[in-house]
Amino acid sequence: MPGAVGLARARERAAAVTGPAGKALELQGLTKIYGSETVVDRFETRIEAGEFFSLLGPSGSGKTTTLMMVAGFASIDAGRLLVDGVDLAAVPPERRGFGMVFQNYAIFPHMDVFENVAFPLRARGMPKALVRERVAAALDLVQLRHLSDRYARQLSGGQQQRVAIARAIVFQPPVVLMDEPLGALDKNLRYDLQVEIKEIQRRLGMTVLYVTHDQEEAMNLSDRVAIMSRGRVEQIGAPRAVYERPVNAFTARFLGEANLLPGRIVTPGPGRIAFQLEDGAVLHADEAATRGAGTEGQLFVRPEKLTLNPSADPLRDGLNHLSGTVRRASFLGSVVRYAVETGSGALVTADAPNVAAHHHPEPGARVALAWSPADTVILPPDAA
Repeated sequence: MPGAVGLARARERAAAVTGPAGKALELQGLTKIYGSETVVDRFETRIEAGEFFSLLGPSGSGKTTTLMMVAGFASIDAGRLLVDGVDLAAVPPERRGFGMVFQNYAIFPHMDVFENVAFPLRARGMPKALVRERVAAALDLVQLRHLSDRYARQLSGGQQQRVAIARAIVFQPPVVLMDEPLGALDKNLRYDLQVEIKEIQRRLGMTVLYVTHDQEEAMNLSDRVAIMSRGRVEQIGAPRAVYERPVNAFTARFLGEANLLPGRIVTPGPGRIAFQLEDGAVLHADEAATRGAGTEGQLFVRPEKLTLNPSADPLRDGLNHLSGTVRRASFLGSVVRYAVETGSGALVTADAPNVAAHHHPEPGARVALAWSPADTVILPPDAA
């Protein structure tokens, strides 16, 4: 492996040689229909040049089909696909000029690392000297230049994925498409490669469209995320925004643990909503009222926003409060997750940091939960 100074210099050279300019990608009502089923329903967004944009959702949500339409491997039944304003919907995949990284790597077993990365350049008829220069630069970026003469069978899974990434960027594509590229790797290696992919994307200014079902992966990598369900886009936004301010219960649940307590609005105000739970408790959310009194909904708050107090008598300090009994405590390493049963029988989840100074009640203990109205969102009821 090269030393730290040598690696830094190699990456500087690689950035100068392999610096593709990302282009804006627009999906205008992109639709895909198989038989009587609409698997992608009018996907609408603009991905800015140099943006890392992820499609996130469960299996069957339409995210990979969306990527395949962008790549040209699936036809577009309605809508338009624009790259810097040029419609590519009718252009075959080999002429779109996109880089592609697949989950199964798709490394040619009969070629060594150098030839695998050189393949797209040779297919384009580039001179040998330029091929050598471009391949060396791409391998520097993924830290594999010292393995350029090895074959796929001699590489680890992470090294093979680095080869796939180098091959996808070596011809300076305006857009790089990645379909679950880290799905076959173990957790620690996945995180390390996430860091490398993000660093390469930032260094080169690539526009990346990334498909994943892993919430943490999407949060770590993306500038923006599109949450998909049953072919439709539920929400698009920056990772923190979609996590902390979901627009519906599906997004709230899919992005992590979520407390969703049913009830109704009792006092909509200019900057704060009073919300009554089914057991009569009144809680508050700091948000502008767009729905009237009596409107049914669900109060949403993330478990890490709650604190547990050893007393069941809450303080009147402007926070939301609920009292209850600890029914379960689960040790998760960095946090202890508590299930607290409230007076109505509802279970509220609260995460407490795993630190010695923190109070850790046992199952059966009475506790008071507290959290800020600023961390509270009123969502519509679950769809029928």
